[in-house]
Amino acid sequence: MHTRRKFIKIGALGLGATALTGGVANWVVGRSTKTDLKPSTGLRVVPTYCEVCFWKCAGWAYVTPEGKIQKIIGNVDDPQCNGRLCPRGTGGVGMFSDPDRLKKPLIRVTKDGEQTYREASWEEALDFVALKMKEIATKHGPESMALFNHGSSGKYFTHLLNAFGSNNVAAPSFAQCRGPRDTGFELTFGESVSSPEVTDIRDTQCLVLIGSHLGENMHNGQVQEMSEAIDNGAVIITVDPRLSTAASKSKYWLPIKPSTDIALLLAWIHVLIYDDLYNREYVSKYAEGLNELREHVETFTPEWAYGITTIKPELIRRTAREMANAAPSVIIHPGRHTTWYGDDVQRSRAIAILNGLLGAWGSRGGIFFKEGIKIPEFPRPDYPKPAWSWQDTLTGRYPFAKEAVTNTIIEASIPGPGKEHLIKGWIVSGTNLVVAIPLKKLLMDAMQSLDLLVVVDTMPMEITGYADVVLPECTYLERHDDLRATSHREPTIALRMPAVEPQYETKPAWWISKQIGERLGLGSFYNYKDFKEVLDWQLKQVGSSLTEMERIGLKKYPRKTPVYIEPGTEYQFKTESGKIQLDSKELKSAGFDSMPVYTPHPQPEDGYYRLIYGRAPMHTFSRTANNRNLVALMPENSVWVNPQVAEIWGLRKDQHVWLKNQDGVVSNFSVKVRITERIRWDSIYIVHGFGHHHKPLTYAFGRGVNDTELITRVATDPIMGGTGMRGNFVTFIKTEPKKGVKL
Repeated sequence: MHTRRKFIKIGALGLGATALTGGVANWVVGRSTKTDLKPSTGLRVVPTYCEVCFWKCAGWAYVTPEGKIQKIIGNVDDPQCNGRLCPRGTGGVGMFSDPDRLKKPLIRVTKDGEQTYREASWEEALDFVALKMKEIATKHGPESMALFNHGSSGKYFTHLLNAFGSNNVAAPSFAQCRGPRDTGFELTFGESVSSPEVTDIRDTQCLVLIGSHLGENMHNGQVQEMSEAIDNGAVIITVDPRLSTAASKSKYWLPIKPSTDIALLLAWIHVLIYDDLYNREYVSKYAEGLNELREHVETFTPEWAYGITTIKPELIRRTAREMANAAPSVIIHPGRHTTWYGDDVQRSRAIAILNGLLGAWGSRGGIFFKEGIKIPEFPRPDYPKPAWSWQDTLTGRYPFAKEAVTNTIIEASIPGPGKEHLIKGWIVSGTNLVVAIPLKKLLMDAMQSLDLLVVVDTMPMEITGYADVVLPECTYLERHDDLRATSHREPTIALRMPAVEPQYETKPAWWISKQIGERLGLGSFYNYKDFKEVLDWQLKQVGSSLTEMERIGLKKYPRKTPVYIEPGTEYQFKTESGKIQLDSKELKSAGFDSMPVYTPHPQPEDGYYRLIYGRAPMHTFSRTANNRNLVALMPENSVWVNPQVAEIWGLRKDQHVWLKNQDGVVSNFSVKVRITERIRWDSIYIVHGFGHHHKPLTYAFGRGVNDTELITRVATDPIMGGTGMRGNFVTFIKTEPKKGVKL
């Protein structure tokens, strides 16, 4: 069968240099001190902020006179990390020293009837991209170009597409991760909990975690604050089918039956209202819809929930009282990855309602008010107005999607009858779509239909094998980037600057964007020669300079607004009414349930177990899978199996098995069995981000199982388009089911 865009193994081509002027890091988990910044060994100290996860902790890179990065440590002045980096952050130098890095631009060609890549100069590769974009704009309009992005580099390509005339920009983090949470809280409080989340964990007296694996997802500041809260006697309540690290530190572990979380949340709401435990004064002053909510939850008793969740009624009541006793210094944590079962906005709504009933929003130890520094945008012309946008790809669906939904952009890339708005070209920056996106057939069909697919990355991830052009980006330790100006507990700005020059022929994303833009005739949108000009101009607008920031790395600014609601003052929430919406008029007017409702979800057949996935402290999905420093800490995942299940199947500790899902899909590789009481009998658990099938990833190839291979059923949230991925079930295969590796 003819394949328009065949998968190409980059590593088989023998491309690029193998030498690296920088060395492998000698890293330790550490905290900076003032004396650290004056090393006596001749090391040069360079300010940066981490790119290994979204927390973006500020730090210092230590560089030897020979140009090797020796270590990275946290900036003690940064309130987001307090001078401490997590294992991922300290091991981030492994991204720079990885020998498998992309080294030169590549262009897809056909040689002797076979598709392959050849090395290209930057000039040739950029000319190719610009020419194809012009052709697409001429035939279909500039709106037919789309961007999928994740991380700092995405901003530069967003600027490029906006200047070109398209706003079809999608981040998988919305539809595949945080979107339901943001939507649920916005519908309740008028705003989301941001990123990093504005949870006042350090001062809380009660922290409730529902599928939020603090200590394993390594959200640095929250992990530190949780440790502090535990030391201060805070009650931790963890709801999870698995005894996670957080659950092991908790006063209460509720091993809930998967997919029944809304039933538990409704029962907690029932107890708070009918036992008169909610924050009466707060709710009376700031919320509306209590009477409707009271009537709604009347029958959702702990006894009702017990039959669904397997959590005993007395435990439901006891934990609800723990929350009430701590209120308003209580947090029902909003979580991060919240795309589970397709009704995820309503589950997040229930979490938000609980926080509202307890008076957490705007209270010490609850949810604080963020404040940040607004960085002025560098002068540029106005963007042209697109003739159509990502909203049109929704075709009337997902009315509360405030960002582009990845799957509708993918759908719009596949020609079909009646499709008025087609996407013909993609730029993919910093996200491995092949692993990140469920519904793989849809993704593959879309990629085969494109006229242009450009991938910008530091590593030869699976997505690079489908590109027409591969553009090698340098790592965050080799480039300038936008200022980190996160709104959080106190306003700060942090600088990232090159610790060393870019290795090989790699380039920063701002440079790649600028070069393509100028070739498209968009030079007026790039009115600078070097990005340092942009940074210096912006910093001078906020009372600093590039020279100052190169010296101090991070600058704090005084708050201008209160952190919490001040006693005796009025506060208007950012909803239409100015009140917390316990009963959502917006949802009702759009034809949805105005309050959360529990709906039963599919359960596993005999011999199958629900697939639950999560994180490990030393890995951040594709960004760290091939990092030698971090692979050394955790080289592969394992499958957690309850002892009762292991006995039924005759499984042994460390035995290798393959996993097969309900649709007959079998994992590419085998995985070790871990037999543990820490997982319910009806579920299995694996850490996400392993089992890469691309051989150029020397340290990631074939290590463990890739859970996304087994996610073939997706429950889409009708409210905002989130892709619920926890409705998949697997069984065990004890002997190797096939030969070779499926690409």
